[in-house]
Amino acid sequence: MIMEDSAQAVTTEDRLRGAVWGQFVGDAAALGAHWIYDLSKLSARFPGGVFGFEAPAAGDYHESKKPGDQTHYGDGALILLESIAEHGGFDPRAFGNRFVETFGSASYPDYLDWATQGTLKNYRRFTESSSPGDYDFQQGADDAEAATASRLAGLAVRYWRDPDLAAIIESLTRVCQNNRRAIGYMKYHGLLLVELFLGRDVHDAIENAITKVAPLEPRLSTELRQQTKKVLAESGKEVTEATLEFGQACPLPQSFPSALHAFLKHSNDFETAILANLRAGGDNAGRGAMLGSWLGAHLGVDAIPREWRSRLTAAPRISATLDKILLDEARTKVSSLGEPDGSR
Repeated sequence: MIMEDSAQAVTTEDRLRGAVWGQFVGDAAALGAHWIYDLSKLSARFPGGVFGFEAPAAGDYHESKKPGDQTHYGDGALILLESIAEHGGFDPRAFGNRFVETFGSASYPDYLDWATQGTLKNYRRFTESSSPGDYDFQQGADDAEAATASRLAGLAVRYWRDPDLAAIIESLTRVCQNNRRAIGYMKYHGLLLVELFLGRDVHDAIENAITKVAPLEPRLSTELRQQTKKVLAESGKEVTEATLEFGQACPLPQSFPSALHAFLKHSNDFETAILANLRAGGDNAGRGAMLGSWLGAHLGVDAIPREWRSRLTAAPRISATLDKILLDEARTKVSSLGEPDGSR
C-alpha cells in the first residue's frame, strides 16, 4: 500500500477511492434541490433547510427519481465507470455506444442536458448515411457546461500515472463536448485531481495544476489563470456569496470557479463543503460532482460520511466497478515498471 500524509494515514488508494465516491455523493446529494436558482424559493421548498438527498417534487427536473438516485450527471458518470471497468480502460467508442444506448432510449426517465441532446443529434445525423461502426465518438455537442466535469473522476483514477492523461481527457471530453473551452477546463480538473492524489497541499495542488495546463491549452490558459486568481482572492467569502458572484449556472466559466471556491473554503470538511454547495442553489449537482471528487481525492474516502455512501442506489455497482478499475490501474503500473508496487 502506498502511503501519503502519514499524519492523517491517508493512502493513495484512499484518495483514488475518495475521488470516485465523492463525485457520486456530490451529485446524488443534490437530487431534490437541483436547479433551483432563486434562494428564496429554495428556502420555501425546504423550510427546515437543505441537508442532502432530498426527494424531488412533482414538476422538478428529476421527479421520476428517489433519494439516493443519481441525477442525469451521475447516470453518465456510472456509464463511464462501468465502461472503463468492462474494457480495462477508456475506449471512446465503447463508452459512446453505451452512452447513446442509455440516453437515446425512450425509456430513459430523466432530463437530457444540452451536451447529451447535441451528442445524440450528431450521432443520429451521422448514422443516417453511414455505418454506426464508423462513428468515432469524437464529435460531441458544441457545449461547455458541466457534463464531462461530472464524470471525470473515474477516468482520472484509471490514468493518473499515465503521461498521456491530458490526451485521454481530451478524447473523453470530445465524446459529448467537442468544445475547446470544455476540453481546457477538463484538463485542469483532471490535473488537479492528480495533484491531490499525490497528497499535495490544496494551494500547491491548484498552482501545480494551473501551471501544467497552461502549455497544453495556451489559448485558454489566461482565462483559467484569471479564474483561479479570482477564486483565491475571494476565498474569505462564504460559499453562497461567492457562488452568486461567480455564477450558479452550468457553464464552466461559472460552475468551475464556484466549485473551486467551495473546495478552498471547506477543504478539510467534506460534509460542510457539500452542504454549503447545495444551499447555494443553481447547478449544485454539477458543481457537487466536481467538488466531491476534489474533496475525496484530498481527504480520502473515509472522510465521506459512510451514511451518504450507503444511501447511493448505485453503491454496489460503484463499489464493484471501482475495485476492478483500481486493480487494472495497479496491474498497469506493475507492468510498466516490471516490479511490484512500492512507495512513491
